[in-house]
Amino acid sequence: MQANGFFDDIGETIGEAIRVVVEFLLGIFTNLFSAFDDFVDGLTRSLGINDSFLSIVVLVIGLFFLWGGFRAFFRGSLIGGIIRTLVGLFILSWLMM
Repeated sequence: MQANGFFDDIGETIGEAIRVVVEFLLGIFTNLFSAFDDFVDGLTRSLGINDSFLSIVVLVIGLFFLWGGFRAFFRGSLIGGIIRTLVGLFILSWLMM
């Protein structure tokens, strides 16, 4: 009677399949996070800002205000466009000082 037979081979095959899937997903996410880290590093270095989470959040808020100002100009709202654009430019210029 053989103790290491059919079920041992099935368990080993399933274990190898799980290991391949985990290594594949680890490789994908490692490359994805590395690419995101390189993107953030290049973006913050070119803008001359700190690469902290708060700086990125302030950058996104400033860009949203700037985009809202441009959208207001396209809708025909001159005063709203000027105010939002100036607030966006103020936030972005404060961030880059």
